[in-house]
Amino acid sequence: MEWARQHDYLVFTHDLDYGALLYATGAKAPSVIQARGDDVRPSALAVVVLKALEEAGPDLRTGALVTVDIRRHRITVLPLRR
Repeated sequence: MEWARQHDYLVFTHDLDYGALLYATGAKAPSVIQARGDDVRPSALAVVVLKALEEAGPDLRTGALVTVDIRRHRITVLPLRR
């Protein structure tokens, strides 16, 4: 997470711990895209991930947690707590 923040990268993960880390630390970066659900294969999530990236672009540049599953995505601006 620190490396991604320092190098202005975002983290793409299936691991829920990254969202928990953002919450626990009150971090404003890096942005995280979190894939949820039973089927997280690229072929299953590609369309919804691309749509989420398009809609969340400005928020991802400033800091956001984007949760994606097969049906929808949710954008939460960082920090997750005050």
